[in-house]
Amino acid sequence: MSRTHLVIAIDGPAGAGKGTMARRLADHFHLNLLDTGLTYRAVAHRMLAYGLPLDNVSAAETAARQIDLATLDREVLSAHAVGEAASQVAVIPGVRRALVEKQRDFAKAAPGAVLDGRDIGTVVLPDADVKLYVTASAPVRATRRLREIEQRGGHADYGQILADIEKRDARDMGRADSPLRPAADAHLLDTSEMDIEAAFRAAVSLVEKALAARQD
Repeated sequence: MSRTHLVIAIDGPAGAGKGTMARRLADHFHLNLLDTGLTYRAVAHRMLAYGLPLDNVSAAETAARQIDLATLDREVLSAHAVGEAASQVAVIPGVRRALVEKQRDFAKAAPGAVLDGRDIGTVVLPDADVKLYVTASAPVRATRRLREIEQRGGHADYGQILADIEKRDARDMGRADSPLRPAADAHLLDTSEMDIEAAFRAAVSLVEKALAARQD
């Protein structure tokens, strides 16, 4: 990487605030942004659209190779059914390999990028300039998710949300290929008792320290 090229890797469980953190850091440091979770959702969305079984490995791998990162539609891909399907296609090694290659290419483009996901610092970008692991307790994440749903005028059951989060955590952390875990050199940001402003300030400080060290 050149001295002007900056890559920030953000990992963490669902609902910890890493997506918001990634967007704010990308805006603050004028970097490209990629929510890698959307790439898996895009594969799942294509499988669902064509009525293909989610365990059809060949079809899923083909879909992954054909995904265009420039056309990811967050609104469409945020549907709950797509998210559930994404967690199933994401365990297919060939899908992960194809998408990781695309994600790495994305990070190489100037002036750099912020990528958030589950295995960015450990697998996708092990040489990232700054690695953050953003987390929060499962009950806190469930409460945040419930609040988001209610603010949009929806209704949900806290117990079910918490159960879904714990199930997803177990699946993400227990999978054989690229399990969710902090990189050895990642900075841990536990946002359980932090608002987004405090977490953002802490993250900016870490990035700026890394930049200063690199310049020295």
